[in-house]
Amino acid sequence: MEELKTKILLVEDDPNFGAVLKDYLSMSGYDVRLATDGEKGEDLFFKEEFNLCVLDVMMPKKDGFTLAAQIKRINPEMPVIFLTAKTLQEDVLEGFKVGADDYITKPFNSEELLYRIAAILKRGGKLRTNNQQKEFTIGKYHFNYKTRLLKTESSDAKLSPKEAELLRLFCMKVNDIVYREEALKQIWGRDDYFTARSMDVFITKLRKYLKEDPTLEIVNIHGNGFRLNTEEEAVA
Repeated sequence: MEELKTKILLVEDDPNFGAVLKDYLSMSGYDVRLATDGEKGEDLFFKEEFNLCVLDVMMPKKDGFTLAAQIKRINPEMPVIFLTAKTLQEDVLEGFKVGADDYITKPFNSEELLYRIAAILKRGGKLRTNNQQKEFTIGKYHFNYKTRLLKTESSDAKLSPKEAELLRLFCMKVNDIVYREEALKQIWGRDDYFTARSMDVFITKLRKYLKEDPTLEIVNIHGNGFRLNTEEEAVA
């Protein structure tokens, strides 16, 4: 039986660049569908099943951020890579806020894109087959890593895949330092400016999730990383 190829949704409004990139990814073993604007990309995503999305940011009719937000609402685990000519910090942070897995600026080396796609797909496979602890109790919260549910007696929240990965790392090292480099390489696959800013966004989100319990606090450890402090553990 022929092995199914990884299917990629490529949304790029430059028809020449899009066609060249589609051909390159196809020759590299991927099954690629190309859309030339955000609305066409949305239509394709609803009609077919994909393993990964590569989205240009600046597009007519619907920009990449808006499209990515729609995709993530439908499938929070869908990997998304943004292509952009911009390097402004605000744009990078906006991309990660809507759930980007990676961010690559034009012009770029095609092999670099291949490497990043492979790294994201590999990480996804590792997450799906991970046998580590799945359930944790921290303060007043019960966290189920497998279902990504964070519950108290009065509330519950469904975390995104990266939020769940990061919280599990904190739960496994309560009152101990989670080194920034360790977290970035384990969850994002690499340690650089863009992934570091992404991690900061997710730390802010986790603090909001945990704010119901005043005994819990994620604190900055200057020059090293972060630590999830619990008063109960500290007293014990």
